Amino acid sequence: MRRIRRKVLKKFIKATALVIMCSLLLTACGNLQDSGLSSGGSDSSSKSTVQTASSSDTSSYDVLMSNGKYKTSAISGITASDNSNTFNSRSFESGLLNLSKQQFSTNSYVFQEGQVLSAATVTDWLGRKSKKNPTGLNPASNGSKSETKRAPMYFQQMLEEDYLQKQDGKYKLAGISIGIAMNKIDYYQKKQYGATYQTTITREEQKTEGQRVAKEVVKRLRKRSNVGNIPITVGLYSVAPEDTLVGGTYFQYSVSKSGDLGNFKDLGYKNQVLPVVNDETAINSGDSDSFSNFKDNIQDYFPNLSGVTAQAHYDGTTLKSMDITINTQFDGLAQVTSFTQFVQQSASKYLPTNVDLDINIQTVDSQQAVVTRTNNKFYTHVLDAD
Repeated sequence: MRRIRRKVLKKFIKATALVIMCSLLLTACGNLQDSGLSSGGSDSSSKSTVQTASSSDTSSYDVLMSNGKYKTSAISGITASDNSNTFNSRSFESGLLNLSKQQFSTNSYVFQEGQVLSAATVTDWLGRKSKKNPTGLNPASNGSKSETKRAPMYFQQMLEEDYLQKQDGKYKLAGISIGIAMNKIDYYQKKQYGATYQTTITREEQKTEGQRVAKEVVKRLRKRSNVGNIPITVGLYSVAPEDTLVGGTYFQYSVSKSGDLGNFKDLGYKNQVLPVVNDETAINSGDSDSFSNFKDNIQDYFPNLSGVTAQAHYDGTTLKSMDITINTQFDGLAQVTSFTQFVQQSASKYLPTNVDLDINIQTVDSQQAVVTRTNNKFYTHVLDAD
């Protein structure tokens, strides 16, 4: 049975990712500017006051806000089935943002979370196709519950990002990016509340089914009056299984300039946990050694750390970014502040240069501080529990 869920945990992960994403998007905030807003290709009679949070970093988007508030997407967190790997959420969003920058210049477009698709629409699209749900993009059930014979749920999640341009004093939708998350493993139960089984999906199946879903999504979007013939970028994302310590990656993308999607292009993105586990070979031994030196340095200085791990994100063998998690047992604000400063110094000294960093300092229960590096500039923020 189809299970479409908005989980409280996913909302928390979404909120945390939003804080970090904003630190990347808005690396330096300027003045807020008021303007009229039109969400479609033509002027709208209903206008609201909008503001753009400007960034002096040319590699980041200005973010569109309505009435001084950041607008979240209605489809955020909707999934076709459960997957407890919380790393997927961040990788799904940040990966699509990076793909978008190749098509929608940060100098020409303003970013907004997707406002075109509704929760009800995407819920139906993520479901199985049936008489009751003719718009479902997952295959109809064939009745089998065998791990190898059943029709799996290929299509797991969807993400929309909107890109707007100012025309005649109004911000108008000028581009859309769509993330299509495809399961690598489909988890299911043969009976409600029963044992969990899994169907493995090959990369070729992900490509075939993902391209089918992507083409149909673009076809449906084109029929909407507020979309019309604007460019649409679509990325196919492989959802990381539950038992891995990294998120998934985008493996293909395609662009529709005005009509159908063009040819899909392969991507060489890879993720790896550092320190490497299960006797795995490091993608780049130099990066692995650099992280080990960073880890040893902060653990020597602050021995009461519960753990230091990283997700290293590669394009081929080239390191593009690192997401580092440091679990502490600190209670006092002074300790956290001092440690955060030391982490920044250690990151600057030991970690590879010209690589974006997100370093989350946390206890089991709460976030304590964030250290980021974007375009070789560090930014830190210590959270005051009060």
